[in-house]
Amino acid sequence: MSRTVLVAGGSGYFGALLAERAKARGDNVRIFDLEAPADATDIEVVRGDVRDRGAVRAAFEGVDVVLNNVAQVPLAKDHELFWSVNVLGAANVLLAARDAGVSKVVHTSSSAIFGIPDTNPVTEATPGKPLEAYGRAKLEAELLCHEAAAAGLDVSIIRPRTILGHGRLGIMAILFEFVAEGAPVFVMGGGRNRYQFVHAYDLADATLLAADREGPATYNIGGDSPGTMRETLTALVEHAGTGSKVRSLPTGPAATAMKLLAGPGWIPLAPYHWLMYGESLWFDTTKAREELGWAPTQDNAEMLIESYEWFLRNRAGLGDRHGSHHQSPLPLGLMKLIKKLP
Repeated sequence: MSRTVLVAGGSGYFGALLAERAKARGDNVRIFDLEAPADATDIEVVRGDVRDRGAVRAAFEGVDVVLNNVAQVPLAKDHELFWSVNVLGAANVLLAARDAGVSKVVHTSSSAIFGIPDTNPVTEATPGKPLEAYGRAKLEAELLCHEAAAAGLDVSIIRPRTILGHGRLGIMAILFEFVAEGAPVFVMGGGRNRYQFVHAYDLADATLLAADREGPATYNIGGDSPGTMRETLTALVEHAGTGSKVRSLPTGPAATAMKLLAGPGWIPLAPYHWLMYGESLWFDTTKAREELGWAPTQDNAEMLIESYEWFLRNRAGLGDRHGSHHQSPLPLGLMKLIKKLP
C-alpha cells in the first residue's frame, strides 16, 4: 500500500527533485510551499506559508511522512526570515506532524551548523558551533527536532554538504559563467582546504532511506573522496577547456574584501561564503552507509562537471528562470569586473 508523503518546501531546487524521486518510487506525494513548482507533474500542491500554523496543519491532514525542506538559505541575508522560516517554521511543521499523527518526519538541516570545525572529518557527534545567523537558525531547528523526538515524535535529521546536480544555479552559476567565459576562478591561499559536495540525487536517496527507517537519527551526507578546492576547480577548468585558470588570493584580504563588497550588495555573497570558502569541512558518512545502506555515486569533480554541462546546455534561457536562490542565476554585480581579468 502506498503512503502519502508531504514535501514541505517542495518548489525549491532540492524539494522539487525530492518530490519527483518520491513519486517515482510509488509514494503519493503532496507539496506544501508558497508556490507550485514550475514543472511538477501529477503531484498535488497545497500552497501556504510555513509560518502560518493553520495552513501547515491543514496541509498535513492524511499524511504519513513529512520531508521538511523549507528554508531561507544564506543568500537571503535576512536575519528575521532565518528565524521565522527556519526556526518557527520548523516548530510549526513538528507540531502539525504530531497533531496529524504523522509516522515519520525527516528534517533537512545544514553543514552550516558546524562553522569551522576543529577537526575533519566531521561526524554526527561533532558539536555545532555556527559562525553566522543562518547556521545558528539551522542549529536551533535541530534542537527543536531533538525535543520533539524526546516527546515521542519520530524525527530524523539529514545534514547535507553543498548540493550539486543538473539545474543547480545560485552561487554556482557565477562559477560556471566565469569558466565558460575563460575568466579566472579563485581559491583562498593555496586552495588546499578540503571541501565536499553532495549530488542532489544522492541526497534525495539518503532522505528517502531515512524516511523508511524507524526511530530518530541524524545523518551527515556528502560525496566520496572530497578533494581540495584547488583540485576540484582544476578538474572543472581542464574539462571546460576555455582557458580559465585557477588562481590564488591571500585569504585574509580576500575575505575582508568579500565582506565589504557584499554588505551594500555590490557582490552576491553572504557571510557563510567568505567565512567558509577557504576552510576545510567534510563529512564522515559511515553512519549513513551502515544504517541506511546508502552510498554516494559521484565525487566532487564528477558532480561539478555534470552541473557545469547542464549550465552550458541551458545557458541561453537562464535569464528567464525564476524561483528559489538555488534555481535561478544571481546578478554578478561588481564581479563583472573580476571576470574581465586576464
